[in-house]
Amino acid sequence: MGNKNSKKIQTKLNKKNQELGQTKNSAKLVLFIFGIGPIIGIIIFLFSKGFFNSPNL
Repeated sequence: MGNKNSKKIQTKLNKKNQELGQTKNSAKLVLFIFGIGPIIGIIIFLFSKGFFNSPNL
């Protein structure tokens, strides 16, 4: 009888771990988007202003 209970607890723990993994991945994704997004935005902005064009000497 004690065996059944331990199995139930393990499946609950496994589910929690899977959920934790998913939230960790989505957090990483959000951090990645918020980290890279502005950088890409700035680069596009600088390109549109001609910042990367070589100056005519």
